Amino acid sequence: MANLTRDFFIGLSNSRFLNKSAQKWGFRFGAEKFVAGTDIDSVTRTIREMNARGISCTVDNLGEFVSEKSEAASAKQRILQMLDRIHEENMDCHISVKLTQLGLDIDRTFCLQNMEDILARAAEYGIFINIDMEDYTHFHATIEVLKTLLETYQNVGTVIQAYLRNAEAVMDELKDVRLRIVKGAYKESETTAFQSKAEIDRNYVKLVKKRLLGEAYTSIATHDHHIIRELEAFIEENQIPHSRFEFQMLYGFRQEMQYELAKKYHFTTYMPFGNDWFGYYMRRLAERPQNVNLIVKDALYTKDNKLKKEPLLTAALTASLFMLWRRKRKK
Repeated sequence: MANLTRDFFIGLSNSRFLNKSAQKWGFRFGAEKFVAGTDIDSVTRTIREMNARGISCTVDNLGEFVSEKSEAASAKQRILQMLDRIHEENMDCHISVKLTQLGLDIDRTFCLQNMEDILARAAEYGIFINIDMEDYTHFHATIEVLKTLLETYQNVGTVIQAYLRNAEAVMDELKDVRLRIVKGAYKESETTAFQSKAEIDRNYVKLVKKRLLGEAYTSIATHDHHIIRELEAFIEENQIPHSRFEFQMLYGFRQEMQYELAKKYHFTTYMPFGNDWFGYYMRRLAERPQNVNLIVKDALYTKDNKLKKEPLLTAALTASLFMLWRRKRKK
């Protein structure tokens, strides 16, 4: 049942129609709990709040299914503006980017130029840029672009997804590069990725421990408190310097644990913002299906827990997601 629920939400996240439609809806289904703002001004306020608690941030300008150079150019400009804001206000924050948003599916040379523009500005300000890893169809292109960028820039790294069977080999290739280690949030084939939670968890712990025994900086990105406790014990036992790693979680998830970890270690919150929130949010629901109650609550109740005047309308919108997804799959 858990796999069916996960597949359902990943299916929704891959719908171009629903992603485009959601940009017109505004936040729905409880998404505002996990998306830090709609624009640079609103996400800046949230960054300041987290910084005041001793928590660093990495911001992600949301955007998927980019098919025109003009869209990619606009995305680059927003990222450059965000870099300017971080520098001007001296915020403790770096930026995460997706290469498809910057034109990877359009023209790799064009994408590479966009990344060079971003990295040049970021290097001027002393800001790190993390390249998020997307689905496996983009994996090898992402690694190739990263290696090209590393020939000129040192303020760039990427993500290793522990559910991939080749994760350790690629991680070893990038042993001197700053990396974020995650479990993985896309649906991949059995030949490409481990399928069971036990296998993924086991590989995740193995990869993080191996990285911690090396010299490069590692972001330990997980919400699993069992894994976190095991890694804390490993860090203490092996006297790993706190300067070589950080813990990282998504904005809006396990907030109290974030505050707790930030008292002991460097901690970063991954903070998405923008109107293109739908695909990101559906993948988060795929990872934690128990959060589906947020969809129901948002559809039926106001923020002060009163039944909406027209709950049937918003509930029907929720139900239509399922119907639209099924219809798209059958075509």
